[in-house]
Amino acid sequence: MKACAPPYAGYGTVCDLSQAEPVKKGLQGIHSSVSAEKQGCGFPNQVWSIDITYIPIRRGHMYLTAIIDWFSRKLMGWTLSDTLDTAPVLDTVKEAVGRYGVPAIINSDQGCQFTSGEYKNLLHQYGIRQSMDGKSRWADNIMIERWFRSLKNELIYINDYASPEELRAVIRDYVEQYNSIRPHQSLGYLTPDQVYGSSFGASA
Repeated sequence: MKACAPPYAGYGTVCDLSQAEPVKKGLQGIHSSVSAEKQGCGFPNQVWSIDITYIPIRRGHMYLTAIIDWFSRKLMGWTLSDTLDTAPVLDTVKEAVGRYGVPAIINSDQGCQFTSGEYKNLLHQYGIRQSMDGKSRWADNIMIERWFRSLKNELIYINDYASPEELRAVIRDYVEQYNSIRPHQSLGYLTPDQVYGSSFGASA
């Protein structure tokens, strides 16, 4: 396994979170005094969210696993698969960590992929704290849910994709434009790439 540099060097305020035991109370259990949408997000790589969504194609369907960074809204990694097993989830986490380093927390719902021993072991190997939505914590994963909704409204529902290869290509282009070209009102009309990169530059 590729060794990763310590996350967010120079920040230091929550580095201890990555050494804690996995939790199942959602982000409110980690930052109980802060609202779900704002808690624990003072810089990139502090909180990521991961989820899976169903995407129809002309003859069947695919499943998209994706990870988003809460602070910058940057899409950190994604995997398109025709199965709902745990392997695509593991691949997505490995891709994101390999490219961007280790986050303190990854939040998910309580789907079987995220309660599996393989997923828990992978997060433990990286030193990532696991957070899982509870019944009253539906908003914890709202960032990735919003991204899925935008993807489907802007790309999936208005087109008919004939094959997984075609779908994979258009998702790749969409992610690139979303991260590097499209400004976000919630980010002060900057792109996710600009916010993510400038935050690390400011710590130097």
